[in-house]
Amino acid sequence: MGKITGFLEIERQVEAYDTVENRLKNYKEFTIPMKEKALKDQGARCMDCGVPFCQSGCPLGNLIPDFNDHVYKGRWKEAAKVLHATNNFPEFTGRLCPAPCEESCVLGINEDPVAIENIEKNIVETAFKEGWIIAKPPKVRTGKKVAVVGSGPSGLAAAQQLNRAGHLVTVFERDAKVGGLLRYGIPDFKLEKEIIARRVRVLVEEGIEFKTDAHVGKNTSVETLKSDFDAIALCGGATVRRGIPIKGAHLKGVVQAMDFLKQNNQRVDGITGFKEDILATDKNVIVIGGGDTGSDCIGTSNRQGAKSVTNFEILSKPSKGRPAHQPWPYWPMRLRTSSSHKEGVERFFSISTKEFLGNKNGDLIGLKTVEVEWIFKKGERPELKEVPGTEKMWDCDLVLLALGFTGSEKTLAEQFGIEMDFRTNIKATEKDYATNVPGIFTAGDMRRGQSLIVWAISEGRQAAHHVDKYLMGHSNLPLKGEGDLPRV
Repeated sequence: MGKITGFLEIERQVEAYDTVENRLKNYKEFTIPMKEKALKDQGARCMDCGVPFCQSGCPLGNLIPDFNDHVYKGRWKEAAKVLHATNNFPEFTGRLCPAPCEESCVLGINEDPVAIENIEKNIVETAFKEGWIIAKPPKVRTGKKVAVVGSGPSGLAAAQQLNRAGHLVTVFERDAKVGGLLRYGIPDFKLEKEIIARRVRVLVEEGIEFKTDAHVGKNTSVETLKSDFDAIALCGGATVRRGIPIKGAHLKGVVQAMDFLKQNNQRVDGITGFKEDILATDKNVIVIGGGDTGSDCIGTSNRQGAKSVTNFEILSKPSKGRPAHQPWPYWPMRLRTSSSHKEGVERFFSISTKEFLGNKNGDLIGLKTVEVEWIFKKGERPELKEVPGTEKMWDCDLVLLALGFTGSEKTLAEQFGIEMDFRTNIKATEKDYATNVPGIFTAGDMRRGQSLIVWAISEGRQAAHHVDKYLMGHSNLPLKGEGDLPRV
């Protein structure tokens, strides 16, 4: 794959960023596209490694060496066919995936890995630009009707696959627009929403029906779905946010990150008239949580004109290199510095919030923390201990809780009569993605818990195979690694 000596001659390169000063003025994407020659050079770095661990590291089983080789040789249309064979939406993963494929790249053992994610993004953007991605409705319809609940990446992937099998697919979305967390949780500076709309237009042309403002279990009857559809795929995500059960958690100014991010995305979309504005403007902001959502809160706060932005993480500061107990090709918990971190934030690790402080009007004015340490003993769960004498007071006007999700809402499962596991995820296995209720399946974060976009797409594809098999007795839809028929 690639150029035989490419990995020896060419250094890794990815898209550069616009200056911090410029990008903080708006919510647009700020990467600077690479020239075609540079992209071909990056494809050339893909070595003939014998066993491409990148493919097993990718939850979708993307045929990475194949599309890298096509890019190196300038065969962009062929690269797009290979990429879409396993990935319905590379324009999403090419922007938002943390790239486990790169961490398992063989070249990454002792050199910088191949820039797989950046190559992927440029393949799909070239395909859209050249008009290769067009609607291809199925030639034959089965007459079977399938309801997909949720229009995030797992729901969209399941819907497209089931539509390709010839079924009549309707997607129910509780919000005003399609996309789930892609639309309402990911800031526009990471994913401009026209990128979603562009793909949805193709899906509509292929015959998929979308019903928005349709909250199943509330304004859309569960019984109606059961009676009107031959099968149901629940892809509603893990939506129960994790909080901090400490004194002062009720204060005005202690806000869930998703409420903050969703409102800002709606504001960027031109929506106004919120019951209460959640803004970081001229405020001392503290973001609790060191993951991607916390990073998104940092970038958004800086664009809103926060006075200061501070980030707390209860875990210890990771090492910059790969930890010894997480050897290649495993995913390493290393220190990651995002573009938002580089825009302005002070980060603190091994710190726990003890109490939120308020005034007599119930407004947040500060918080109290303590430093912590983790005690590791073989065969036991890590133990968290407070460090005596390290309590500290912090002034703040806004706290954003970016602590992840604990599972899916129970109401929907209860109305369908579906079993949940101890983590409040809908119970189903990777064997068939089927719930305990015949004809009802589930995929994505609603089944596996909070996870990655690439896993959501993968699960949506796998669940679609089993829904199709349930309806028809067999399925030609691919399972992981099998690949799809070319769609461009």
